[in-house]
Amino acid sequence: MLRYISIVCCLVASEMFAQDTLKYAVKDTSNEFEYLSVSELQDRITNILNDSNFLTANWGVVIRSLKTGEYLYQKDEDKLFTPASNLKLFTTAAGLSLLGSGYRYVTNIYAEGEINYSVLEGNLIVQGTGDPTISGRFFDGNIYKVFDDWADSLLQLGINKIKGNIIGDDDLFDETGLGEGWSWDYETYWYAAQSGAISFNDNCIDIKIYYDKKLDSVIVKYSPVVKGIVVINDLVPVSPGAGSTDINVYRERGTNIITISGTFSEGSDTLKTYATVLNPTLFAMMVFKDRLEKKGIKVLGYAIDIDDYDKNIDYSKAQYLFSHYSPYLFEIVKVINKGSQNFFAEQLLKTIGLEKKGFGSAENGILACKEWFTQIGLNPDHILMADGSGLSHLNRVTPKQIVLLLRYMYASKNFGAFFSSLPIAGIDGTLSRRMKNTRAENSVRAKTGYLGFVRSLSGYAFTADGEPVAFSLIVNNFNVPVKLAENIQDSICVLLSNFKRKHLE
Repeated sequence: MLRYISIVCCLVASEMFAQDTLKYAVKDTSNEFEYLSVSELQDRITNILNDSNFLTANWGVVIRSLKTGEYLYQKDEDKLFTPASNLKLFTTAAGLSLLGSGYRYVTNIYAEGEINYSVLEGNLIVQGTGDPTISGRFFDGNIYKVFDDWADSLLQLGINKIKGNIIGDDDLFDETGLGEGWSWDYETYWYAAQSGAISFNDNCIDIKIYYDKKLDSVIVKYSPVVKGIVVINDLVPVSPGAGSTDINVYRERGTNIITISGTFSEGSDTLKTYATVLNPTLFAMMVFKDRLEKKGIKVLGYAIDIDDYDKNIDYSKAQYLFSHYSPYLFEIVKVINKGSQNFFAEQLLKTIGLEKKGFGSAENGILACKEWFTQIGLNPDHILMADGSGLSHLNRVTPKQIVLLLRYMYASKNFGAFFSSLPIAGIDGTLSRRMKNTRAENSVRAKTGYLGFVRSLSGYAFTADGEPVAFSLIVNNFNVPVKLAENIQDSICVLLSNFKRKHLE
């Protein structure tokens, strides 16, 4: 059994890998629209799907006009498929509908003990509610911005010494950090970061790798640097002609010992990658404690997870100090859908569970989502959710259910936030390199999905008549390069973008 997983595999799973546009991209330099009847359009789509490379695969396709309600194409529309990250459409649609696009996470800071002049004679408590944004993502790359602001708030309150501990209270979420059905060998990589009520930096460390000519060695630097995180550099430099860069990152299970091995070409540019951490709450509190001390606040105690605290916190007796508010949910769902960010999606699912069922767990989130699915006319028996991101191979949906969801959101008050969160063909997100130089560029908005043997694309397109359509294109069980599946999906999107209804005289 392989101990290490290539960074190349990590990038593929993230859906952000570089694409060979010269070989596989769909080109459309024609200035002519396609005047077709619906039956002719269906024949064209059938011909595209009848690619001999996919004889052993399964395609599920639904295309529906949002103007007339007419189904323009259907193939195995009611069969269950593994959706991969197309499941994020369900999570984000439910989140916007159940919580509201203006929802914000609130992290509360309390003092447990008396404050005498400038000294807190006790513990500082951070009560988390699942905010995934405490990172540099919304702060120009400054991963410490939120913690530094908290330190400044304490200083403004006159506190410059804490005699107790820095305690992270993550009890509003469960302790199950990984999703049901996730592969064990995902654990090291950022796309499988553990969820929890307290997080920092997407629950990962950032790793930078480069070759130093003077030292004739490969240098590995990581941040944040805190006690308990051990990074082992087992990289070997190779001359550009003798070998290529082949990096493997592995976090030993149940530890925060991370080994980086393989080869690094002396001619390679600086490489940046990531590794997940164990116990995100403790990780966050350790970094927070370090930032407090850098700001001049002396901490005599330790950074601890509430699970290691020997008594219950009585918030009725604790002193509330201040709160931190996250960006709005309409900004957060952009991170989830445009970049296919799994960690954010898992946090949102548990947040739905917390807000609607009183406790943040995937089970509660899925239960609340399925109740909402029923309310909007989706059959929950045809939507098998194991997580919020689609990383699990246990997820199953039908193409028709996806299109029904897209149609519902099109008519809902949250459509603007939902639509804006989707990648734009040829422009951004996971579609930035697809459908360039076609009419679909800057027109199609859709969510991608990728797992082993799965490629999905579902969203909205506009015909040459300006007619809005919702579509879902899912292929399972193929054994050819994934770009061939993308080529078929992109070809259908371009066909829809060029399509003008032929009116019979």
